[in-house]
Amino acid sequence: MNNVESLIPVLRLLSDGAVHSGAVLGDMLGVSRAAVWKQLQRLDELGLVVESVKGRGYCLRGGLELLNREEILQGLGGCDAALTELQLALQVPSTNALLLEQLAAGRGHAVALLAEQQIAGRGRRGREWLTPFGGGIALSIGWRFDGGVQLLEGLSLAVGAALAQALESLGVEGVQLKWPNDVLCRGKKLAGILLEVSGDLTDRCAVVIGVGLNMRLPETQAQQIDQPWIDLHQIAPQVGRNRVCAALLRALTDLLQAYPRTGFAAWRETWQQRDAFAGQPVQLHAGPKHWEGIARGVSADGALRLEVDGEVQVFSGGEVSLRPRTTESGAGHAGS
Repeated sequence: MNNVESLIPVLRLLSDGAVHSGAVLGDMLGVSRAAVWKQLQRLDELGLVVESVKGRGYCLRGGLELLNREEILQGLGGCDAALTELQLALQVPSTNALLLEQLAAGRGHAVALLAEQQIAGRGRRGREWLTPFGGGIALSIGWRFDGGVQLLEGLSLAVGAALAQALESLGVEGVQLKWPNDVLCRGKKLAGILLEVSGDLTDRCAVVIGVGLNMRLPETQAQQIDQPWIDLHQIAPQVGRNRVCAALLRALTDLLQAYPRTGFAAWRETWQQRDAFAGQPVQLHAGPKHWEGIARGVSADGALRLEVDGEVQVFSGGEVSLRPRTTESGAGHAGS
């Protein structure tokens, strides 16, 4: 962590994407040109590409928007009152894991955690979620509920619907949802959602909602993803990372405050309007079993409705994978 923190000053200078000479960087950082060169080499460890422009200096291709607490809080427009704390981190194993630890220790309610980079991010069904430094949004929020896990039915789908609305409010078009927890755009994965529950499953329980969203993936790391993906830079390059963070936090806090009263019923139609597979032939996999049918939306509690041989069957989440019937599915991109 300290090693990463020591690189923040040079990252701030290079974040504008402009070319800076080694001499100017050294003067501004108060170090020698040799020390500047060593720091630039260490940026490779973060997956950042620093270009050397002959006779001019160095630049960070495309620039970099670091997390900024003031910008995020300003973007919340007063909604930050719903949060007990906004935590920003540079490099963490998993934002979800850290908030689960806080909840287990009696803290973490209404706490949001954002990280520049996850090095052991988790997705659904044990998969990895790639969060390159500054290239995505790794966001988790912890929340306690009274009344047991039945209150959480359909919550992952409601989160997807809320995120879709937040992105649309920023001018992002073509957002769709894939049951149970993927956000798509142009038919490719833009974001993933991971919910993890702790505590008493029949009384007072807590949930950590993890969101991983692709902002601008470096080519070197994007090559590791084994399914169709897209990042926000391809769709709406004018939308800044901190602005997206604020919009997502607004949507999540509004949702979580109201969910014990409204449940999934308030979000069902919103979700179904963005259902990526509505009325389409799909295949459903659960371990060695699989079914083929027509996707018919979701039930009142968020279960998938699948028409098989003319009869609608209902499937809940868990170790279940939904795919288009005509397309082979990849092993999986990553999540928070």
